[in-house]
Amino acid sequence: MDLSGTWSLSDARGDHALEIELPCDVITALERAGRIPDPYHGRNEYGLRWIAERDWTLRRRVTLTDPEVALVLSGVDCVATVRVNGRVVLETANAFRGYRADLGGVAQAGENEIEIVLQSSVAAAEAAQQAQPFPVPYHKANCPIPNGNMLRKVQCDFGWDWNIALAPAGIYGDIRIEPARAPRVTGLTVTQDHEPGHVTVTVAGEATDAEGRLCLVSLAAQSVEAPVTDGRFEARIGIDDPQLWWPAGQGAQVLHDLTVTLGGTSVKRRIGLRSLDLVSEPDEIGRSFGFRVNGRDVFARGANWIPADALPGRITKEKTRHLLQSAVDAHMNMIRVWGGGRYEPDWFYDLCDELGLMVWQDFMFACHLYPSTPEFLDEVAGEVRETVARLQHHASIALWCGDNELIGALTWFPESVQNRDRYLVSYDRLNRTIEAALRETAPGANWWPSSPSPGPMSFGDAWHDDSAGDMHFWSVWHEGRDFDHYRDVAPRFCSEFGFQSYPSMSVIRQFADPADFNIASPVLESHQKNAGGNARIAETMFRYFRFPKDFESFVYLSQVQQGLAIRTAVEHWRSLKPRCKGTLYWQLNDTWPVCSWSSLDYGGGWKLMHHMARRFHAPVHVVAVPEGEQIVLKAVNDTGAPVAVEVTAEALFLDGRAETLAEAGATVGPDAALEVLRVQRAALGEARLLGWAWRHEGGAGAEHSAPRPYKAYGLLPPGIGMRVAQVRDAWEITLDAAALALFVSLEADRPGRFSDNAVTLIPGRPVTITFRPETNGPEPAFTLRDLHGATMAA
Repeated sequence: MDLSGTWSLSDARGDHALEIELPCDVITALERAGRIPDPYHGRNEYGLRWIAERDWTLRRRVTLTDPEVALVLSGVDCVATVRVNGRVVLETANAFRGYRADLGGVAQAGENEIEIVLQSSVAAAEAAQQAQPFPVPYHKANCPIPNGNMLRKVQCDFGWDWNIALAPAGIYGDIRIEPARAPRVTGLTVTQDHEPGHVTVTVAGEATDAEGRLCLVSLAAQSVEAPVTDGRFEARIGIDDPQLWWPAGQGAQVLHDLTVTLGGTSVKRRIGLRSLDLVSEPDEIGRSFGFRVNGRDVFARGANWIPADALPGRITKEKTRHLLQSAVDAHMNMIRVWGGGRYEPDWFYDLCDELGLMVWQDFMFACHLYPSTPEFLDEVAGEVRETVARLQHHASIALWCGDNELIGALTWFPESVQNRDRYLVSYDRLNRTIEAALRETAPGANWWPSSPSPGPMSFGDAWHDDSAGDMHFWSVWHEGRDFDHYRDVAPRFCSEFGFQSYPSMSVIRQFADPADFNIASPVLESHQKNAGGNARIAETMFRYFRFPKDFESFVYLSQVQQGLAIRTAVEHWRSLKPRCKGTLYWQLNDTWPVCSWSSLDYGGGWKLMHHMARRFHAPVHVVAVPEGEQIVLKAVNDTGAPVAVEVTAEALFLDGRAETLAEAGATVGPDAALEVLRVQRAALGEARLLGWAWRHEGGAGAEHSAPRPYKAYGLLPPGIGMRVAQVRDAWEITLDAAALALFVSLEADRPGRFSDNAVTLIPGRPVTITFRPETNGPEPAFTLRDLHGATMAA
């Protein structure tokens, strides 16, 4: 019996009584009922934190014909007491676990009342902190709601340097009643043994109330019966000439249906046949780090994933698919599910399987210190076992990582600095608990202790050491360094780096009025959660550009410079193959409308950086690498086959003339980077930019770079012409220019996607951009922006 749907909701003080449609969170339910304003608008956040300070009760009546049933719950957020007919049947304290309560002797034939009291997370976290044998500090700069590290719940619910602080409560997963005594599969693991031309798939599981029964395991047009003995069963299926699963851009994403039938029930999984290894070994530099799929080294291109929305009630499969599809459309093949969010639902990983997105999966610990009491560690072990068992069969799962930045956190708090041994031992107990539970559940899983980390049993500074393991490189943003500083490091794998921008104007208009269109206004400042973030954006802008003429130009220019920062890092590190094996920028998406490091706006629209990422992530790409008085053009090939590339370098004059400087060709091997040609800086002088274009059998591309800051160039009015034509359900906008035009961008007055943006226009070389609106309607109104118009026009 599915119990999702309408429940009653009330608070402990008796101020609110309303209906809620589960699964949902309390805050979303209050807003939908008109009890509170939109939490994301203006400065409403600060007047709504009282919600997390109260207990909330969910109630529903259920009619049963057979009272021998069990109540099944998952995604209960977070500390809750469950009563049936007034008797306590379950207490929960972990939003990441599932629960099953046998209602025998409690439920009755006829009407039954289910009551779920969601305790205040603020109060529960404070009580847990007070019960610790010694203080366990949390990241106060990130989290205005305290002690989130005490609860097994989404850590960024308590605030983050990009997230709203509301600490929502609710139920987001399963809520159902099922027979208490019936044969059922309670656990399932799938392992694969790959040999040339053959794969053996082993399906092992646990079952209850099924001793001596036969499980029927079906896969790839084959079926095997396996008896249940001592609550376990195992079946092996051999597949000749298997159709393999590959990451996006490397091959097809072939998936096979696996069905396990026991009695009248069945469990289904979709699996991809593939081998996927973490290759991390000591070498002459330090320690390598990269991924090998089906025997082929694959460079990881991607971004970090945070929850799709700050309020779980607003998350839908359709919106999430749109975000993940945008990642693939920007040539990404990996996302990192960051450790301060949540283990996503099954359908999220199904989508990643289908799209070819490898998943680096953090366990949910981030940036704080954490308890290591036996009770807490027991809870963690159960959480890890359940999560790994639920997700390990997915083809997309590439890596399990112990935490996000907990090694660094040992140096962030006075308590741990003054007593490092105590807190290091505490951390080690937590980390070993996570690893042991992972190994117990999936012995062959790829494991990495922490991110960033130089490697197992190493507690070094992986923010500044680029010789080993994975690196988080934040010096450009947090230390205010030049973009060129990205070229000063050569990471083995960079799993975090980023630069902020403002959300697009269409998003800003959703939470701010025109009177607030100023980066120093209280509303805009409340949608900037990183201390000093606005100042850092503005200071960097002044360093590279002439200052924008108005607020909308400031927003546009913030996105241009964000794209330039990340392009500098990704292109340089891709050129360092095979030393560097992957780049995952921070971050793909936003949880609410906010200034952040994301390349996708809240709601899924593409910022300018995402358009630029589609270009700098292209599997075959040509990058410019400064070397003293020369600029080296390197061709990068991330595919599994050699590619012949032809490259032309040009000097771009401000009036739009282009002078060919050099032409050359080269064949680039699979998963390799190769120098094609060199250009003398002197050939550009002080008033010309470098442009280059390339062709290969699979496509073409073009880019430009400015040897000097853009503010040093006296750009001319570009005289951009725009012609718009409707082609079926889309609009084609053809742009041309009378002079060199940089970062030419289009905006539309209704939601949709442009095929490209932030493009370079050279006279005589028109560019056509397609706009596909989300809904049909009249011709959209388009706004055109470019660097000259944003910074130099009267």
